[in-house]
Amino acid sequence: MSPFAKFRQLDRQNSAPCSPSTPKTPGKEFQFKFTDPTVQNNAALIKERLLSWCRAKTKEYENVQLDNFSTSWSNGLGFCALIHHFRPDAFDYHSLRPEDRRKNFELAFTKADEVAGIAPLLDVEDMVMMRRPDWKCVFTYVQSIYRRFKDED
Repeated sequence: MSPFAKFRQLDRQNSAPCSPSTPKTPGKEFQFKFTDPTVQNNAALIKERLLSWCRAKTKEYENVQLDNFSTSWSNGLGFCALIHHFRPDAFDYHSLRPEDRRKNFELAFTKADEVAGIAPLLDVEDMVMMRRPDWKCVFTYVQSIYRRFKDED
């Protein structure tokens, strides 16, 4: 099962109403949501800080505009730019084109694994198939890139 499929399955499970066989505490239902405003604000802040870090590392790259963790990453160039920023000798970024989505994803995920030891958490087929990738999947993968390179540069 691809990572996207796993995330979608977990998302459906967490948002589906409880089944009759699910044990419940009387008067309380389990919800997988941040209800504490402090936790909600911290989660949003973490997400925005990570996106800001990505923007800072890719600001000089052509065809990369990172506004969110979904459509901004849909052509693969955001991933390529991040990897290239830290490993510029790994490949020629300037030869890449936005319309070559499959090539961009394959290159980014392969090079991230080869030159930085970042596991390919995303599936090329899933990314090519979706024009609007699941932001949670992209966010998770970008976190792994951040953890690997946060102390460099």
